[in-house]
Amino acid sequence: MTTAAVTRQPPGPRGHLLMGILPDVRRDILGCLGSLHRQYGDVVRYRLGPLRSHLVAHPDAVKHVLQDHVKNYTKDHLSYRMGRWITGDGLLTSTGDFWLRQRRLAQPAFHRQRIAGMAAGMVGQAEAMLRRWDTAAASGTPVGINEEMMRLTLAIVGEALFGASVEGQAREVGAAFTVISQQIAERFRTFRMLPPILPTRYDRAFRDARATLLGTVQGIIATRRQHGDDTGDLLSMLMLARDEDTGEGMTDEQLGSEVMTMLLAGHETTATSLSWVWGLLSKHPEVEARLHAELDAVLGGRTPTAEDVPRLVYTKQVVEETMRLYPAAVIFSRTVKEDDVIGGFHIPKGSAVDVSPYVTQRHPDFWEEPEAFRPERFAPEAAAKRHRFAYFPFSGGPRQCIGNSFAMMETQLVLATVAQRYRLREAPGFTLEPDSHLTLRPKGALPMSLERRA
Repeated sequence: MTTAAVTRQPPGPRGHLLMGILPDVRRDILGCLGSLHRQYGDVVRYRLGPLRSHLVAHPDAVKHVLQDHVKNYTKDHLSYRMGRWITGDGLLTSTGDFWLRQRRLAQPAFHRQRIAGMAAGMVGQAEAMLRRWDTAAASGTPVGINEEMMRLTLAIVGEALFGASVEGQAREVGAAFTVISQQIAERFRTFRMLPPILPTRYDRAFRDARATLLGTVQGIIATRRQHGDDTGDLLSMLMLARDEDTGEGMTDEQLGSEVMTMLLAGHETTATSLSWVWGLLSKHPEVEARLHAELDAVLGGRTPTAEDVPRLVYTKQVVEETMRLYPAAVIFSRTVKEDDVIGGFHIPKGSAVDVSPYVTQRHPDFWEEPEAFRPERFAPEAAAKRHRFAYFPFSGGPRQCIGNSFAMMETQLVLATVAQRYRLREAPGFTLEPDSHLTLRPKGALPMSLERRA
């Protein structure tokens, strides 16, 4: 599109003279995003400190940014530069030819048949968790769902993608990632753009947390190099891959970036979604009853397998509706390479564009009663009528999350395995409120009591 005849600037708030809307974002990012969309429409202009940004909410605009004109909207954005402090140039943060090369190397590990082969391990880890829960249930002790889901998904991703047991480090890894997640969100909202290199307690906490994560990653790589086994998992593929031109393999630094990316993205987002599932089911007994009816009919008390996943239709709808209301990623940000037009508004070169699953997945033009929890929205006939980019919890276009199929199968299998045995009920201290860090977690420990199903 050309901008020669376009003079319209998008509407938006004036904001603070120096900080723009940053004070509102700090107070309540979700409320701020929703308010911007309600007040100003599908294209909104605002400032985040010195950064000129635009929220685009209509699915057509999301498709424009993530798919149709993806080369004009790059990951050369402050949020991804901060992400590199954690993962280096992994799949999530890298760009251009280097990203494309890494994506092609990793893609075979996420083939449908390979993912199906991981199902038994996923269910096995869920059953191991349930054996721990049996003891808690017998004594009437509530469990902290946020921590339990983090521990479970870390064990699953370690075994499935890296052939490594990391369950022993689950508490340390979870605590380290919480520190980093909180700090990245805080640093972006306060425009602390310097890397965490200062001799302050705050920066030391970041460095210590990253060292914990890096130590786990380096241990996984060192163990595999020592044994040299080709187990056919993601790590083996990355270690055996060779550049077509030079014949060189990945350095340990490159391997570390990819393992760190997969380790964090592969367990944090799924754990967050599962925590929201249990919280929402406790609030909606009619949905829980329908879920139990499907599990009883399809599984009849046996453990689920990969072959059962296509038959667990309502189970999948529960997961999808949960991710509609509470997507793990609230915003995907891009930098505008060249002047463009979106929705009839001028989008200047050098500014930023934000697409928000949280906002678009509540767009009243595409979702009736958008705040309600109604899994039947994702029945095949209803989904077929909806705009493809009205729902994009895993992003979209060529940069869509490589692990989306892995995460969906994992979430369905864990939900089916656990919900067959237990109902989870609110315990003292339970509150179901969002807490936005790098991901949109439920706030607090999310304590829940375990009620054994007959």
